[in-house]
Amino acid sequence: MAKTDKSENKAAARELAFGGVWQYAPSIEGTDHFTIQARHELFVGGEWVKPKTGEYLPTINPATESVLSEVAMAGAKDVDRAVAAAQQAFVGWRRLPAEQRARYVFRIARILLERAREFACLETLDNGKPIKETRDVDVPLAAQHFFHHAGWADKLDLLFPGQHPEPLGVIGQVIPWNFPLLMAAWKLAPALAAGNTVVLKPAESSPLTALRLAEVFQQAELPPGVVNIVTGDGRTGAALVRHPGLAKVAFTGSTEVGKEIQRAVAGRSVELTLELGGKAAHLVFEDAALDQAVEGVVRGIFFNQGHVCCAGSRLIVQESVHDLFVDKLRRRMQRIRVGDPMDKNTDMGAIHSAAQLARIVELVQSGVDEGAELFQPRCELPAKGFWFAPTMFTGVGQTHRICREEIFGPVLSVSTFRTPEEAVEKANNTSYGLSAGIWTDKGARILWLASRMKAGVVWNNTFNRFDAASPFGGFKESGFGREGGRQGMRAYVRLKGALSPG
Repeated sequence: MAKTDKSENKAAARELAFGGVWQYAPSIEGTDHFTIQARHELFVGGEWVKPKTGEYLPTINPATESVLSEVAMAGAKDVDRAVAAAQQAFVGWRRLPAEQRARYVFRIARILLERAREFACLETLDNGKPIKETRDVDVPLAAQHFFHHAGWADKLDLLFPGQHPEPLGVIGQVIPWNFPLLMAAWKLAPALAAGNTVVLKPAESSPLTALRLAEVFQQAELPPGVVNIVTGDGRTGAALVRHPGLAKVAFTGSTEVGKEIQRAVAGRSVELTLELGGKAAHLVFEDAALDQAVEGVVRGIFFNQGHVCCAGSRLIVQESVHDLFVDKLRRRMQRIRVGDPMDKNTDMGAIHSAAQLARIVELVQSGVDEGAELFQPRCELPAKGFWFAPTMFTGVGQTHRICREEIFGPVLSVSTFRTPEEAVEKANNTSYGLSAGIWTDKGARILWLASRMKAGVVWNNTFNRFDAASPFGGFKESGFGREGGRQGMRAYVRLKGALSPG
């Protein structure tokens, strides 16, 4: 039975308001405290400045629905000011010796690890994901990206031999609400290492770790204007991507917004990287290590409450082991602990927002209406906050909405295949092409399948594993361009070939 936080766990997470400032005593080991300011301004030119709009937006804790802070609502004039600061900083930043840029990026990584507990707790409060995920995955991986790209800053000529890499200029970056700190690191680290300056726009519903990252930049003594952070809603993002002072736009988010951005930059000399939605297929063959595969499937769909663009939301199991595998999966789902995200024993936290919860509920109801068989473990959900139980549908047809549409929640659809050819056909039967997973004991089969699956990332006998040295990105409606690895660095430089006489 899935468990929620009871009275014995309530002491693990205390949120107290003192004079309009949040003070939080973390539940994980340690006695340190940190505060959340009642109001956050914009970070422009190395300083905190008030928005010209005079407007502020609340950001809430999804697990309690309580307001954590207010953040500035940036308008077009605020975006102008941020881009101007980045343009001014670009002149000196690009000319700085690469070794010195590397030291700044390395210093950011080191400070981020030193403040890891603070960032993990803040991300959990603002986002709703379990503390063990922010503590063990998000923060360490964010630091890894800064460390990794710091190492490349003075080696770009070796990375692109004979091609004379140069920075692009001012980069506009828009990040989503599901991995705020990690997505900021994915985009900022290569941009800075390559010599670009940045205007970053976090999601309106989870901006606090990006804003706290600005404090890290100050602590690292990053030159003013190299990174500027403007908060706000979709109007702020639209003003940023349409700004004529940008050399590149990098966006992670929904496919619908990605298409709008593509239209907005059409006809302009602006580089573009889009990392959009997904509907990943998770293939399980009869010769797979089934218990290990069960754990991989659980991680693939219930990690971060399913708020993952590359989530393994379509499980396709070989017919001969379908019943056995589904039975194992049902028993494993009954042990998923849903509840207080600040409890280190929690497996699944809160759904990020009321709007996202409504989307999940609508699509789950469509699965029931279209005849799929619903399974949810018995789960007592908290009365306050946004919650949804881990969910699985069997008997799912290829035309069902839950099989075609990205749910972005803890909902798994299960279907079957008989032959490898049928498995590939079903896996590719989607408008998305971001990721996929394969579980089999045969190495030759893995290579055969991976070469035929239309996905940018294919995991073999694992799922949702990331590394800063490995490129990530998709095809079709999952976007284009890559982040991470050599390909991710390529996205932030302009290559100029040269020939020597003789």
